Amino acid sequence: MKERYFLVREDILPEAVVKTLQVKQLLAGGEVKTVHEAVEQVGISRSAFYKYKDGIHVLNHLERDRIVTISFDLEHRSGRLSEVLALIAGFGGNVLTINQSIPLQGRANVVISVEISHLTEELDELTVTLQATPGVRRVHVIGQG
Repeated sequence: MKERYFLVREDILPEAVVKTLQVKQLLAGGEVKTVHEAVEQVGISRSAFYKYKDGIHVLNHLERDRIVTISFDLEHRSGRLSEVLALIAGFGGNVLTINQSIPLQGRANVVISVEISHLTEELDELTVTLQATPGVRRVHVIGQG
């Protein structure tokens, strides 16, 4: 069966569904440590929470994570990869994976997967900045999704 989605105003939802969302927000915000604490605070049963938890989301949280895979050739010098990672983090990117080859002829190939949903600039700006970074010889986006 194909999943269907609807945009519905909060005031017409059943109370258990709205409270399930409140439980999720308490847990995500770190205001409570366990589901048990959260459902007690909100006033619903654990079974109601588990019934609805995968079906209710705040609309702006429904965006899918955007992941990009970038290949670099880096000079084999101490701290180069660290500089690249700091630059990505400075743009709001979240590094998910790092694969680095053994340096040959003074260069190492590095492939990094980055979650880019929260970038503060466009991806093109990040790649241009990475390319201009000392010790970075080549930057190529090899996958995006």
